[in-house]
Amino acid sequence: MVGAAAAGGMIALAGCKPRLSNVFTSADTHVSDYPTVQAVERFGQLLSERTNGRLGLKVFAGGQLGNERDTLEVTAFGGLDFNRVNLAPLNSIEPTTRVPSLPFLFESTEHMRTSLDSEIGDEILATLERHGLIGLCFYDSGARSFYNTRGPINTPEDMRGLKLRVPGSDLYVAMVKALGADAVPMPLDEVYQSLSQGVIDGAENNWPSFENGRHYEVATYYSLTRHLLAPEAFVMSKVSWDKLSAEDQAVVRQSAKDTVPYMRTLWDAQVEKSMKVIADAGVEVNEVDPAPFTALMTDMWADFIDTPEQQALVDRIMAMRGGNS
Repeated sequence: MVGAAAAGGMIALAGCKPRLSNVFTSADTHVSDYPTVQAVERFGQLLSERTNGRLGLKVFAGGQLGNERDTLEVTAFGGLDFNRVNLAPLNSIEPTTRVPSLPFLFESTEHMRTSLDSEIGDEILATLERHGLIGLCFYDSGARSFYNTRGPINTPEDMRGLKLRVPGSDLYVAMVKALGADAVPMPLDEVYQSLSQGVIDGAENNWPSFENGRHYEVATYYSLTRHLLAPEAFVMSKVSWDKLSAEDQAVVRQSAKDTVPYMRTLWDAQVEKSMKVIADAGVEVNEVDPAPFTALMTDMWADFIDTPEQQALVDRIMAMRGGNS
């Protein structure tokens, strides 16, 4: 079905003329009112406005087309035109995306946004082209922290023996193992049931995902390690991109960039809402000193940052800490 829909949307005029009346397809695993989905919907509106209705977008939210790893593969082959994905599935195909995925790299949300709004972000996105993807922009994914069913996490010792769900990424697995817990790679849509049945003891994610997935109903301890501020990426299939005129490519790229401030406004409001829902539910939330956790990341960083190009990006991001640029 996806392949047929995408093929129907890829009819082009001969030569370099722009495509007519195309409705692109895009996938997202989050529900329809999630900030990333709304941002991509806004992208579709801008695309339509800026091409006088010639180009449009249909977003399939809520994981209708499958999990991120599967839809990313379909996108690379041209079966989907656009995709909003977490960096975890990208980590396995493009080593440069490991850089913004490093635990405790960003000292704050502002540091993350400033870094990725600079040429650093564009350089990382550009590395996706060799994998059949055009990186358009980064969206926020918030500060990720650990939650579980057993008790508060205050130090790494409290994590020992816990079975914690992580996305399917070697980097996430290594991070959790370095902290003394057992990493269980698992799709996001399986987490609630796995928590309920005791298959896992906990997971890690941001406030909105903790709330929207209703994980707080069964994992009643949320410990604010804020170990990751990794962004999410909005990408386009290079197959679809190459069929656009240069003018339409410019419209696509600029329209995507223009949705970033909109997404961040939605994201900040969603975080506030989710925090209130979780507090009202009686979840025990505790602040965590990150220092003991950060100290255990040295070897993990060395394992995943193994090229001079990656290290140069890390150094440039670190140099922007404390408002420096």
